[in-house]
Amino acid sequence: MSMSPLETLHALVAAARAAGAESADALLVRSAALSVGRRLGKIEQLERAESFDMGLRVFIGQHQAIVSTSDPAPVAFRALAERAIAMAKVVPEDPFAGLPAAPDGLVAADFDLYDPTEPTAEDLIARAALAEEAALAVAGVTNSEGAEAGWSATDIALVASNGFAGHYRRSGHSLSATALAGSGTGMERDYDYSSVVYLADLDDAAAMGRRAGERAVARLNPVRAKTAKLPVVFDPRVAGSLLGHLSGAINGAAVARGTSFLRDRLGQRILPAGTTVYDDPTRRRGLRSRPFDGEGMAGQRRAIVEDGVLTTWVLDWRSARQLGLAGSTGHASRGTSSAPSPSTTNLWLAPGKVTRKALMADIREGLYVTEMIGMGVNGVTGDYSRGAAGFMIRNGELAEPVSEITIAGNLQDMFLRLQLADDLEFKRGTDAPTLRIDDMTLAGA
Repeated sequence: MSMSPLETLHALVAAARAAGAESADALLVRSAALSVGRRLGKIEQLERAESFDMGLRVFIGQHQAIVSTSDPAPVAFRALAERAIAMAKVVPEDPFAGLPAAPDGLVAADFDLYDPTEPTAEDLIARAALAEEAALAVAGVTNSEGAEAGWSATDIALVASNGFAGHYRRSGHSLSATALAGSGTGMERDYDYSSVVYLADLDDAAAMGRRAGERAVARLNPVRAKTAKLPVVFDPRVAGSLLGHLSGAINGAAVARGTSFLRDRLGQRILPAGTTVYDDPTRRRGLRSRPFDGEGMAGQRRAIVEDGVLTTWVLDWRSARQLGLAGSTGHASRGTSSAPSPSTTNLWLAPGKVTRKALMADIREGLYVTEMIGMGVNGVTGDYSRGAAGFMIRNGELAEPVSEITIAGNLQDMFLRLQLADDLEFKRGTDAPTLRIDDMTLAGA
């Protein structure tokens, strides 16, 4: 590509305006990635991938159309723009579509999103080998689903006819290992993984593999728990899924459609007093940090739920207009071939003040969940029913492993009964500490 990402997009938007667009924006995503997969000492995957994509969105009145291309040559821009204009003239009008009225200012802070360290294939192979061999060395581990190591670097640029222009680069390093224990139909599996922006923040490979092996062994010989109503404790690995259901319910698009069980709860208590949920696209080295969103809006840290009270919806400009609100909250996400839609960034539930052990200490009989299965959640009513596996809690301690069970409740009630431990870690982009919810239904034997 002879021009810079911003120069390329300025030329594409200019071509769209010249072809008759009243307004337009263009997104560029360019990436490179290297990944390795190793199983039982053999390399099963070694892949290098590079990609380049651009998307052009044009508006004629309230009609919009989007086209995408992998060709960065300016000589092709006129034909691309003319195709987009022709499409916009025949699609139905969208009364809520349009660019922001004015560009937002770029955030000046350095989010530290790019690590210049680019590993070699040999580096990744060695990392995966350490993880897998540590998992296999755990007593009781009998097989491996392998270990994978990866690296990526991505450029993202956005230019709009309202005057916005922004570009940033981000990197990613990842490692995972999956171990199996037991034999025959009694085999169990478990895993561990790490995904970070900077290589220096990646979990130790051997420690990760060892945890995967130990977790798999701990799950051997599970029983099917008896049906009961009891306290359920969610391990941090799965606790974030509850936060994911919350983010879906406060998504402006769902609220505008009337398909959210929280659609009438803005300004009301939805979590226990003292509980706060943050969304922060500006967090340094955050997995989902970004200096601007898919519409060129600068992000900011927000307490989406403060002291248990829902303070805002998650909005892009379209959903804000649908709801008759002042503007976007800077949560637009998009791809090169799709229109923006609202989505959270680095989302987390602020930790409580007690240890996990203390959180479980008074539970005579309960369930500790380490794995969730299926997506049995009704977004309109909040009814919740999901398959689960984990361990029974007896007298405050983890006991026998359990599987083939279902836990059920209603998210509105569940949210109000949340109890939080103090063990929050930022590992997934949507993060929560260990959580406890009393009086849930366990369906088992």
